[in-house]
Amino acid sequence: MSILALIIVGAAAGFIATRMMDVQLGLPQTIAVGVLGALVGGGILRFLLSMLGITAGFVGAVFGAVLLIWIYKTYAGRL
Repeated sequence: MSILALIIVGAAAGFIATRMMDVQLGLPQTIAVGVLGALVGGGILRFLLSMLGITAGFVGAVFGAVLLIWIYKTYAGRL
């Protein structure tokens, strides 16, 4: 995936994930969460569901972003 596509998908996935998890982040943080989520979740789902193509990547991006936000909300206060 090209860098520009990764940023666009990451921004969309991060926006959806932050709304699903009720977290208010700035645009750079939202994009970062989405891009990291795209890498983590997209990789996992592409490995497991390789036949679904780009759909698996987008669903994985949202899932990964939600997972990262959940981990942050759960453990950040305890550090």
